Amino acid sequence: MNLVDAVGMGQLKDDIPEFEPGDTIAVHTRIVEGETERIQIFEGVCISRRGSAGVDSAFTVRKVTDGFGVERVFPLHSPRIAQIDVTRKGRVRRSKLYYLRGLKGKRATRIAEKRPQVRKGTDSDES
Repeated sequence: MNLVDAVGMGQLKDDIPEFEPGDTIAVHTRIVEGETERIQIFEGVCISRRGSAGVDSAFTVRKVTDGFGVERVFPLHSPRIAQIDVTRKGRVRRSKLYYLRGLKGKRATRIAEKRPQVRKGTDSDES
């Protein structure tokens, strides 16, 4: 382990929820304005995740506001991120959803929701 990795291990967060590209997430960020600090929520679809375990891992969130697409890249272990809430789990077949940039209207925001699988024939209530 080199010196950069050793310093980075102390910066890692452990309260990050499981989310994937296609999930709708709300990122609560700390905004400092002068001497005051407030929380601002950025809610949208996670379109990519870069890195998995290190300090340099990041994720991109996209939302459509007033007809314009807005994307923000957040460092995953940043101290500016107060919390991350997963609003919806999306069902997608790609790991990078950059094709959403070219879509307009409802198609740009509509992703099928992942529903829990129910197995037939294994009712646990009838024992």
